[in-house]
Amino acid sequence: MSTARERILEATEELLATKDALAISTRAICDRAKVGMPEIYRQFGDKQGLLTAVADIGFERFLAAKRRNPLTDDPVADLRTAWDSHVAFALRNPYLYRLMFTPTGDAKPQAIKEAQAILLKAVERCRDAGRLRTTPELAGRSILSANVGVCMMALSFPDLFGDSEISTAVRDAVIGQVTGDEREDTRIGTATVLAQALVGTLTGTAPVSVAAALDRLTGAPRPPAGTSEP
Repeated sequence: MSTARERILEATEELLATKDALAISTRAICDRAKVGMPEIYRQFGDKQGLLTAVADIGFERFLAAKRRNPLTDDPVADLRTAWDSHVAFALRNPYLYRLMFTPTGDAKPQAIKEAQAILLKAVERCRDAGRLRTTPELAGRSILSANVGVCMMALSFPDLFGDSEISTAVRDAVIGQVTGDEREDTRIGTATVLAQALVGTLTGTAPVSVAAALDRLTGAPRPPAGTSEP
């Protein structure tokens, strides 16, 4: 027989399948779990403690999927596979994913560090193969930041950023920039240009800044240095 804690966690996960964490009331959780309101505070301290526990469960599943990603003789191709599996998880679990990667309050899911560690190992394989332009630590942080950003935009603005080609374009731009494995891509557009500028700024290898990339996309010239816009 499940414990009160297990029922509360299960009820919260079930409600997260259809709505954002902020829209879920503790009353709805208790009703679904068939427990009294004080039980949440007894088990988790408060609602935020409960949501952090649910986010940790989400990370367990997320990391389990990461560990199942196959390894091939091409470490850069494996980075692309890892990116795609990350996006697939986000699209399957939109509200849980938001809870995992946009935590509120002081309590933060600790599993993000393991996610970074797994990615770092993948990037180190690229370094060992002579296919890395920057440090593994910076490359890993750049890739994870861009990966999460693509997912958040796809979930928040599906009509504008939900197209799978955007994820692929940004993936190839970011991974190509840090590994030197750029691909010629006829789909280069807003997302790709900004991703290249962002990663280049982080790594110190970009010929243009993010601001300059925006101007390039919009066709708006920037005022000379030392002047201000009217």
